[in-house]
Amino acid sequence: MGMVKLMENALIQEANAKYSFSLAAAPDEIVGKIATGEVDIAAAPINLAAALYNKTEGGVAVIAVNTLGVLYILENGDSVQTFSDLSKTKLFATGEGATPEYILNYLLEQNEASENTEIEYMAEHSELATLLAADMGGVKVAMLPEPNATIARQKNPQLRIALDLTEEWNKVSGGTELVQGCIIVRREVLNNNPEAVDAFLAGYKESTAFTNEQQSEAAALIEKFGIIPNAKAAEAAIPRSNIVCITGEEMKQSAAKMLEVLYAANPKSIGGKLPGDDFYYIP
Repeated sequence: MGMVKLMENALIQEANAKYSFSLAAAPDEIVGKIATGEVDIAAAPINLAAALYNKTEGGVAVIAVNTLGVLYILENGDSVQTFSDLSKTKLFATGEGATPEYILNYLLEQNEASENTEIEYMAEHSELATLLAADMGGVKVAMLPEPNATIARQKNPQLRIALDLTEEWNKVSGGTELVQGCIIVRREVLNNNPEAVDAFLAGYKESTAFTNEQQSEAAALIEKFGIIPNAKAAEAAIPRSNIVCITGEEMKQSAAKMLEVLYAANPKSIGGKLPGDDFYYIP
């Protein structure tokens, strides 16, 4: 959502467009396209970026943090007030094998609720949001990211935010910022054309500012590009989506601390080892 102004600019200037864009339904698609060189720059979960760095032996670099905490546990009811209450019900979630799963596991462990909580993962955010909103498939409690959490609540106003995972994270993380998403670039592109990467970053920073500051106009573009089906839902979701563009040393510090937490919780979550300093692009 933070990239829509950049996407619109590329569309308007189509004859001289610097960029072409595509949307991926799942993080796994990103891995393949980056690995084959089909795409040069991608938005990805922070753990996936580190895992891809390890898998490609440094073949990618992170150039910006673009998403902070966007996870919420929604309930069709009022039985879940704390993490320990999750043991009383079945929790549905998305993001298996990516940052959401590891954040959830970390919070369950920190709240001593991991052993007794039953979790079922689904592949698609939109499918889970639909089932929760319609009270179908036995889905009463679900973890969803924005903007899907807002979409579900608009379909069913009886849904409530039972737990804000960013707030829960802040209680137990010792000051580590909840970094969920980042922008990565292929190392070959960065080495051969750093000026183009810097130009992209400048445009992306302007685009994220546009989304956060001109939410109505941004929401219209979010609908236009098919990111969210309607602008009303998009505008409602933006304030809780923690869209940012953090670069340079600040990016390195926040991302590195997050990866340390993920590594301590489950080394496999980031590909078995912490990435080297060259993982972080400092302009």
